[in-house]
Amino acid sequence: MLDILTVTLNPTIDLSTSVAAVVPGPKLRCAVPEVDPGGGGTNVARAIALLGGASRALVAVAGSTGERLITLLNSQGVATVALQGPGETRQSLAVVDRATGEQFRFVLPGPEWHPTDVDYALASIAGAVHEGGLVVLSGSQPPGVPVDFPARLAARLEGRARLIVDTSGAPLRELARGAGATPWLLRMDDEEAAELAGYPLPTIAESAAFAEELVARGVAEVVILARGADGAVLASGAGRLHARSAKVRVISKVGAGDSFVGAFTLSVARGEGLEMALRHGNAAASAAVTTEATKLCRREDVQRLLPECLAMAV
Repeated sequence: MLDILTVTLNPTIDLSTSVAAVVPGPKLRCAVPEVDPGGGGTNVARAIALLGGASRALVAVAGSTGERLITLLNSQGVATVALQGPGETRQSLAVVDRATGEQFRFVLPGPEWHPTDVDYALASIAGAVHEGGLVVLSGSQPPGVPVDFPARLAARLEGRARLIVDTSGAPLRELARGAGATPWLLRMDDEEAAELAGYPLPTIAESAAFAEELVARGVAEVVILARGADGAVLASGAGRLHARSAKVRVISKVGAGDSFVGAFTLSVARGEGLEMALRHGNAAASAAVTTEATKLCRREDVQRLLPECLAMAV
């Protein structure tokens, strides 16, 4: 099995709770909170562990919150590589209004990074990589990290490891320019894809065509567009695939994308091929939406839902 290293530059400790009703003015008495490590790469590593796999989570942490984050990850069976970051690791809060079932998510900004922090992170990631392995860069970037960070990392890893990037906003737009080194795989959701394309992508065929266009432009060797309940499409030099999602009752969409990336990456690391990896990713995303708050997929649910997540050429 190939080595997997996940990278999280802007991690968080996620607090999840609920109140009788979210209203302005009075103090809102919350239920006992659930506390979980958060951030794209950390959640990918947690999903891999939940699915019975192994990875290493390289996490930029700082201060007492950062120390607590590392402890939480280790307690969940995730091997960590601590990268000393600036400032203090951030926290996030998710609150469910029990009267309506709505969830409110409050995300604090990460600490400001400086050019020396960026250079140190690139060198540290390159030093932690195992030859021929997989590296997953997932989640938001802290303030001060340049938009071309994924391309810089791709250049550092070229010929040594395959880079999987799950990002959004300015870093995604920069990658789509294809001006620098590119990752092996780029994943985005349907809203991000439509924003990048500059026009709606209402059908599976249109999403697949846009993913194929990105591959043809050299943005990445493999491009995945997630379409929520419609599943996900994948384009590569070998063609286009669509894998459908399982039909489930949606409780919370939080963690679905990270569960997808974790299951997909684990499948690739096991040598199962892109089609099977896409199916595993969709099964994990489908499983994740059936769990509450910030919980990720459950292994038994992924195995149960996998037969529904069929893939076919599109």
